Amino acid sequence: MKKVCTLFLFSLFVTQSFSQEKIKLAVAGLTHGHVNWIFNREDKNDIEIVGIYESNKELIKKYRDRYDLDEDLFYTDFEEMLDAVKPEAVSAFGANNEHLKVVKACAPRKIHVMLEKPLATTIKDAREIEKLAKKHSIHVLTNYETSWYSSNQYIKDLAEAGELGDIRKVMVNSGHQGPKEIGVSEEFLEILVDPEKNGAGALMDFGCYGANLMTWLLDGEKPISVTAVTNQNKPEIYKEVDDEATIILQYEKAQCVIQASWDWTFSRKDMEVYGTKAYAIASDAKTIKMRASESEIEQILKLDTREDPYDDPFSYLAAVVNEEIEVGDFDLYSLPLNLVVVEILEKAKESARKGKTIYFKDN
Repeated sequence: MKKVCTLFLFSLFVTQSFSQEKIKLAVAGLTHGHVNWIFNREDKNDIEIVGIYESNKELIKKYRDRYDLDEDLFYTDFEEMLDAVKPEAVSAFGANNEHLKVVKACAPRKIHVMLEKPLATTIKDAREIEKLAKKHSIHVLTNYETSWYSSNQYIKDLAEAGELGDIRKVMVNSGHQGPKEIGVSEEFLEILVDPEKNGAGALMDFGCYGANLMTWLLDGEKPISVTAVTNQNKPEIYKEVDDEATIILQYEKAQCVIQASWDWTFSRKDMEVYGTKAYAIASDAKTIKMRASESEIEQILKLDTREDPYDDPFSYLAAVVNEEIEVGDFDLYSLPLNLVVVEILEKAKESARKGKTIYFKDN
């Protein structure tokens, strides 16, 4: 395992050359709490925000004042904005069930799209997005915070090098104390607690991380079955959606347990991967714990942040639009991989609703 560690750590210091040509980017919606990321990138020079769509005038004022934004950037009609500013890409920060609407407007105009996770709330919407993307030859990327974790990439490199052996068990734990408890904005909370807008509660909000990572680790392989249990541990707060979800994905030779929760003591996004030769645990974005035998002491590694453009979703988007990197079929942001994610989530909801295991069938 030392050889792989050395090679990976060396790669962190090799800088790939990317142009700093800015792409023209428009923002679709301000209700999703992650939208703040796009306005806090003073150290980056790869995008130019040319337009912001939002129908809520109070929200427009809030963001205009908070970030001292030019009033001329804002539009209350999405398609009018697209035609006026002609962006190369759009980053969507609305409700999950609005993603198809965004792609329907962008695809015929040859505008690339990046969506906040997950790709869609239903497999029907996800497949329609796929059809539009293929028909109009655009990229549709799905952004997950865990996609830029150097720890997760480290584990993927170990697995591909054979250092872990065959993957047998994966545990993905993600979530926090609850959106209300951590103080998300009123407009974002209104989305998260709406079963139509969000798709579900913790199952959708955090279950998508585990489905995304496991499908990536197994190079697009679909599970044989999905078994899920959800609960409302805090029905006084979350009346219409689950705040607790456990999803078990069974594969031919491996199992993944996804624990998605709004009931954790603290925020967490960690992954444990157990192989026939060794295990590796991504404790956080830059910490790895590894052990290769019962007699070996667990190693702890501290990693550097990933190199540009793999350290930031908007840098990644810019590099894709500028054709500086190619998105593989089962990369973390890719459309094929995230179609599988939505299918897993839909079957997890069905399993929880029916109280039984749901089996996958190839389409």
